[in-house]
Amino acid sequence: MNNPFTGSGVALVTPFNDDFSIDFDALRKLVRYQIDNGTDFLVVQGTTGESPTLSWEEKLAVLKTVQEENNGELKIVFGIGGNNTIEVGKTLKALDSSGIDGILSVSPYYNKPTQKGIMEHYKHIAACTNLPIILYNVPGRTGSNVSASTTLELAKIDNIVAMKEASGDFGQIMEIIQYKPDGFGLLSGDDAITMPMIAAGAEGVISVVANAFPKRFSEMVHASQEGNLSLAREAHYDLLPVTHMLFEEGNPGGVKASLTKQKIMKPTMRLPLYPISSDLQQRIESETERILT
Repeated sequence: MNNPFTGSGVALVTPFNDDFSIDFDALRKLVRYQIDNGTDFLVVQGTTGESPTLSWEEKLAVLKTVQEENNGELKIVFGIGGNNTIEVGKTLKALDSSGIDGILSVSPYYNKPTQKGIMEHYKHIAACTNLPIILYNVPGRTGSNVSASTTLELAKIDNIVAMKEASGDFGQIMEIIQYKPDGFGLLSGDDAITMPMIAAGAEGVISVVANAFPKRFSEMVHASQEGNLSLAREAHYDLLPVTHMLFEEGNPGGVKASLTKQKIMKPTMRLPLYPISSDLQQRIESETERILT
């Protein structure tokens, strides 16, 4: 099975009302914003969507809303991961997969498994679904790294089609790109280094920043893919200051502040996440205005 997820993917935020209920109207507006501005695929209920604070019923309601607004225009990836392997497998077996094009599954967090444990975890969940699976390595959140050799071994499994790499380790990233089998994809999980990753051979990105700047970010990604590095660099450095700002006080507080400035949603997040400082908010609003005008 070849990786069908390339280009500019967006890890959608989940908009909330003032009472912390899901703002489905704002979610529809966000999805339409992506479709109209060059995004290639949508990722529903990753960490950027505040998935740890949503119930399973809420996650399915978000997925359904995205599917309805998307209406088959872009591919949809649904986030299902965890540190209880058997439970993740049961969830995948019970999932109604209609309208879902793939699964994003983060490596097990908190437990800090060995590489063998990570490998067996993914082998088990891959056997529980026929959907394409994107692995997700983010050591800063999980407490453990998925090594290049583990990724390359897992790439041999038919329905494991890509790795979202957020280790920031270019040696590891390039080892995967150099030795991965044909059809297996390497996606950036780090907005700030997406352009150089694609230049090195990555196929795309699952982005946070593109929630707020889908047109400019997708221009950068597509120029990188086409080898137009002068245009790619221009967009990369244009976005780099705001990219750093959006992560300065955690994710998705920064990107929600930019989307609030754009009148797409409110900045509300569920605890333990908390809105960003007024100083950072003002800087993000200023950069948002600059980029969009």
